[in-house]
Amino acid sequence: MTASRWDHLLTDATLATFAGERPFGSIERGALAIKDGSIAWVGPMEDLPGPAGALADSVETLDGALVTPGLIDCHTHLVFGGDRAHEFDMRLNGASYEEIARAGGGIASTVRATRAANEDELLRQSLPRARALLRDGATTLEIKSGYGLDLDTERRMLRVARRIAETLGISVRTSFLGLHALPPEYRGRRGDYVALACDVMLPALAGEGLVDAVDAFCEGIGFSREETARVFERARALGLPVKLHAEQLSDLDGAALVAEYGGLSADHLEHLSESGVRAMAAAGTVAVLLPGAFYALRETRLPPIDALREHGVPMAIATDCNPGTSPLLSLRLAANMACTLFRLTPEEALRGITVNAARALGLSDRGTLAPGRRADLALWNARTPAELCYWIGGDLLRSAWAGGKPLPPT
Repeated sequence: MTASRWDHLLTDATLATFAGERPFGSIERGALAIKDGSIAWVGPMEDLPGPAGALADSVETLDGALVTPGLIDCHTHLVFGGDRAHEFDMRLNGASYEEIARAGGGIASTVRATRAANEDELLRQSLPRARALLRDGATTLEIKSGYGLDLDTERRMLRVARRIAETLGISVRTSFLGLHALPPEYRGRRGDYVALACDVMLPALAGEGLVDAVDAFCEGIGFSREETARVFERARALGLPVKLHAEQLSDLDGAALVAEYGGLSADHLEHLSESGVRAMAAAGTVAVLLPGAFYALRETRLPPIDALREHGVPMAIATDCNPGTSPLLSLRLAANMACTLFRLTPEEALRGITVNAARALGLSDRGTLAPGRRADLALWNARTPAELCYWIGGDLLRSAWAGGKPLPPT
C-alpha cells in the first residue's frame, strides 16, 4: 500500500510515457497516479500496490484510451497585433518572403500593429490562439517578444505572455527576441539599435522577471553573427539561457554560435551544415524543427534530418505560431507535417513535442510520464500513439491536466 492516498488515479490506460527502452515508452493496460501536482506512480495495472479504490481519492477508468505527457510548444510568436493574411495573398501572387520584408511588410507590419495595441487588447487577440493550442493537447508554451522592438511594447508583449499563463492555468516560458528585425526609426543606425536591445531593453525586462531566455534572428535579413554574439554575451552576464533562429534562409553558422554559448536550441535549420550539426551535438543543443514555416513559405530545402540522427542531436518540433510565415494553431498538425514533409517517424515526432521540446526549454520536470515529474497530461480519443500524427486535424483531445489539475474546456 502507499504511504498516503493519491489524489487521482487513472486506470486501464494505454500510456505513452516516452521513458524507458520500449517504443514510445508504451505501457499497455497501465495506471498513473497523481499526488500534489506530480506523478506519484506509473506502471502496469497488475503492479498496483492495492485495489484502485483504496489507493486514491478519485479513480478514473479510461477503457484503453491513450495518455501522453502534455504537449509542449517550444517555439511560438503567439502574442502580436493584427494579422498578415494579405501577405499570404502576396506570396501566392509571386512575392518572396525577403521581398515582402524589404518592402516594409513582414515583421515590420506586425510591429506597427503590435505597438498600436494596449496590453488588454493584445491579451484579447492572443488568448484565442493560445486556447487553440490547448485544444490540441498543449500544456506548456514558449512565447517570444520581438514585435515591439522598443522597451514599452516588448514589455507589454512579455506581460501578456505571463497573463496567458495565469488566465489559462498552464506554463508559459518567455523569450526576449529584441534582435528580431530593425525597427524603421533605426534605419541606418543598426549599432544604436543593437546597443538599445542589449544594454537597455534586455537588462530592464530581465530585472522585472519577464525573461526566461534570450533569442535572436541570425539571418541576412535579420542580424549578423557578431550582433547575435553581443546579445548572447549580455544574456550570459544576466544568467539567462540562449536560443537562436538559425540557418533558415542561409548558413551564417548560427547553430555553431548558439552551441558555443551552450544554447538550449537552434531553430529552423534548413541550411544547417555538417559542422553546425557536430557543434550542436557536442553542446547538447536541441534542433527545433518548424515544418509550419517550411510549408507556408513553400520551401524545398529540408533540414539535414539524417545528419541530426547520425550525430544524436535531439529533435524537437514546434508550431512557430506567427502572423506571417507560420499561422499554425495545432502542435499535433506540426507533428504530422514533420512526418510527411521531413520524414520523421511518429515516435520521433511525438518525442519532439514532449520530452525533446521540454529539453529545448530547459525544463527537466516534464515531457515524460515518470514518478516525480510534473503531472501535465493529455488524455486522447485514441488508442495508439501513431494516431496523434496520423490524423490530419480533428478533435482527438479528451481532456488535459496541468500541474495535477484538470484544465477546463477551451
